[in-house]
Amino acid sequence: MPVLAGCGGPLSSLSPAGPAAAGIAVLWWAMLAGAVLITLLVLALVWRGFGPPVRRPPGERFWLHGMGVGFPLAVLAALVGAGIVVGERLHPGQEPPALRVEAIGRQWEWRFRQPGADGAMVETRGRLHIPAGVPVDVVIRSEDVIHSFWVPRLAGKMDALPGRDNLLRLRADRPGLYHGTSAEFSGAGYAGMRFEVLAYPPDTPPAALARPGPEAGR
Repeated sequence: MPVLAGCGGPLSSLSPAGPAAAGIAVLWWAMLAGAVLITLLVLALVWRGFGPPVRRPPGERFWLHGMGVGFPLAVLAALVGAGIVVGERLHPGQEPPALRVEAIGRQWEWRFRQPGADGAMVETRGRLHIPAGVPVDVVIRSEDVIHSFWVPRLAGKMDALPGRDNLLRLRADRPGLYHGTSAEFSGAGYAGMRFEVLAYPPDTPPAALARPGPEAGR
């Protein structure tokens, strides 16, 4: 359907490929449903005000206390509760990660440091390699200004702040190539500050992790 054309694509958070992104997608749909319910209530009130008279209209208490206050508060309380539950699940929690990687942002590129095939740290540019099906903690930092690390199909956004490390947990349900971007404007080259996350089968790491040093290409 043309209406749903924007719900897909490599940077769509409505096409989740990991548990964190799935929780965010559920919350988005819940917020949409709540907004639709409140909109229908408003339209019903408009119709009631300009429509034909009703033989036995509901009393003032029904419209003011029930539909005017109680209904919106119930919808908003449900949405806030769902947001808190989903937000708590996005934290790394107690489950130990399979590995820990680093994402370093600067104008206007991302560099990544991850364990190679022999355990030594390997640095790559523009592409992060993670094993599929296992939790990975990403330590996010910046070398200059504020950036924002975001892989919509795997997790939510996390700021990269100068002088401070932030932690985000990723998990890809299946092997594949997932697209990411910086979600914080950082200057003239911001539009090209894209990167990729390659989720590989845990038993077959890519050749890029077999050699140390920065990876010039992809």
